[in-house]
Amino acid sequence: MSDVYLDLYPEFVLPPEERAAWIRDRKGCLVGRDLAQQYGFKVGDVLPLRGTIYPGTWEFVIRGIFDGSDSTKITRHMLFHWDYLNETLRKTAPRRADFVGVYIVGVDNIDNAAAVAANVDAVFKNSLAETLTESEQAFQLGFVAMSDQIIAAIRIVSYVVILIILAVMANTMAMSARERTSEYATLKAIGFGPPFLAVLIFGESLVICAIGGALGIAATMPAAAAFKKVVTVFPVFSVSGETLALQALCALAVALVAAIVPAVRASHIRIVEGLRSIA
Repeated sequence: MSDVYLDLYPEFVLPPEERAAWIRDRKGCLVGRDLAQQYGFKVGDVLPLRGTIYPGTWEFVIRGIFDGSDSTKITRHMLFHWDYLNETLRKTAPRRADFVGVYIVGVDNIDNAAAVAANVDAVFKNSLAETLTESEQAFQLGFVAMSDQIIAAIRIVSYVVILIILAVMANTMAMSARERTSEYATLKAIGFGPPFLAVLIFGESLVICAIGGALGIAATMPAAAAFKKVVTVFPVFSVSGETLALQALCALAVALVAAIVPAVRASHIRIVEGLRSIA
């Protein structure tokens, strides 16, 4: 990494003295707070890595631990000097030295991003090293696109779970309404009409789903935090307010759909048949 990398990413916070120590040490590296906590790293530790793409054992000295500016920032990675890698490759694999795969360019105005990208690509057009300059968002989406199958699988499983919950809730409401047939018939006999019975059943369904939905929403944050620690596929993983709202809407939808059939049956029950029934 270049010494100005942190200037391009102010969301990574590092004390000035640790940054200065990293710049002075060619073998120095920086590790994120999440990574340091996971493996117990601390400043001054020697970190040996066995390379696969770049064979050999590479030794780094941890000169700093950076934090994210907020909880949504992923700090599970390590930064080190490209010069250290390149100088070693000049000795061990000269053909692979002096090559760079990705450059990160900062622009003073986001409105100039397209023009800057076009100018960069124009400079290297028809050369042996043509470039493809794009926004960082587009670059990241290229990696996210590779996880589309994972996202699709999660979405399908979510729909299946909702259908199962709906089936269980509908069965629960049907059994509850069946056991109270005589009570509904009694209510109709003393003057309560079908709308009242329907409201009664829908109210019961809403209360049950409200309790279940509240428990599910309360467990969402801890589950998401645990998922974030285990899964590193997604660069940012956090629960938005929109997700919580959708959870509440799903609970409401399940409550309403599950109560439709029992409410219709209770509304059309005959008083004589209802009083004869035994729960």
